[in-house]
Amino acid sequence: MRLKQAMATAALSSLLPSVAFATNGYFSHGYGTINAGMAGAGAALSQDSIAAATNPAGMAFVGSRVDGGLEVFSPRRRYDIEGGAPNIPGQTFYLAPGTVQSKNDAFLIPHFGYNQALGNGHSLGLSVFANGGMNTEYSGENGGTFGAGKTGVNLEQLFIAPTWSWEFADGQAIGISPLIAYQRFEAKGLGSFAGFSSNPDALSDNGTDDAWGYGLQIGWQGQITDTLRAGLSWRTILEMEEFSQYEGLFAEQGGFDIPQMFKAGIAWSGIENHWFLLDVQHIRYSEINSIGNPMLPNLMQAQLGDDQGAGFGWDDMTIVKLGWQWQQSNEQTWRAGVSYGEQPIPDEEVLFNILAPGVQEWHFTGGFTHRFSEALEVSGMAFYSPRKNVRGENPLGPGQQIELSMSQVGASFSAGYQF
Repeated sequence: MRLKQAMATAALSSLLPSVAFATNGYFSHGYGTINAGMAGAGAALSQDSIAAATNPAGMAFVGSRVDGGLEVFSPRRRYDIEGGAPNIPGQTFYLAPGTVQSKNDAFLIPHFGYNQALGNGHSLGLSVFANGGMNTEYSGENGGTFGAGKTGVNLEQLFIAPTWSWEFADGQAIGISPLIAYQRFEAKGLGSFAGFSSNPDALSDNGTDDAWGYGLQIGWQGQITDTLRAGLSWRTILEMEEFSQYEGLFAEQGGFDIPQMFKAGIAWSGIENHWFLLDVQHIRYSEINSIGNPMLPNLMQAQLGDDQGAGFGWDDMTIVKLGWQWQQSNEQTWRAGVSYGEQPIPDEEVLFNILAPGVQEWHFTGGFTHRFSEALEVSGMAFYSPRKNVRGENPLGPGQQIELSMSQVGASFSAGYQF
């Protein structure tokens, strides 16, 4: 059994490069090239077999097909420190002033989907997609960010979504995806927080740990009028195994469940050959203690790794997504999109979030599909997320200012084959 699990882990690991995505927090702004080209809008309009990531019900409308693609992604992350004073042991924790840029600014991210129409409105499919965004690597020069050498974290999450969908009435469908999740994590350079940890040996520099988990996503998608579609989708909290090698860092003894997510959308085709999409997505980061617990006062009232240990202090996110699609001809389709969601990191939480500066708010996207035949199509997408800065006082170093900063660009290409 252990050998089989090790082989499965190795196979999945091959699909997971060190990732950091175009992110809303650390959720991707869109799943699959087509969906991402409209800034992630698509709860009401599904067009490929990655659709289960957005709304499982949409798989009922994509037919029998297979899709595969690859994204090239480049985030630019840095932090700036101003001010400071000599540290008083046990009382203050000032960081060295200056600007530090995170390394590793180019990533490759694959995605895959398959769907089979079975007749009588039923379909079975499989979508494989990923999350990321908590990826940083800061130099160990001058002692490193927190005085314990090279510093950073890497979180990678892969989702496998077998999906059953059913068009139970004309233009009306439901879908369900029992989700299998795999994640892995590594942290470096946090040894200076050992005095705050419930288990200093499981705090930092323990290599890569991994965990499996499960959850459920359900959805509805349907035709409201001749020109209006709508969709709803809900994903439960994904219950994950603990990161035992980091039980002295994350709250709940290494707990790192994946938050629940809600999505609703409409798609209107009242202008010939055009679709206009509006989605609203809500991600409940605050429900996961290791993500939502604030640094203070928790750091002073409980140890890192305890149930109420300090976390990253992230707020929930609500993201509004607008998408547009133009069917120029039978062969050529064009897309564009824009999304906005207030970033989840409060000003007072900047210290810990040097590790995970998920501060992006705006995403601007464009894309296309070119159909070579009735069966074969190729799609492309590019996006830009402008630089966002979050500035606040070091909670453990009065008077010292910390500014987190990131911008992102990327492009994706995929092929789809209908059969």
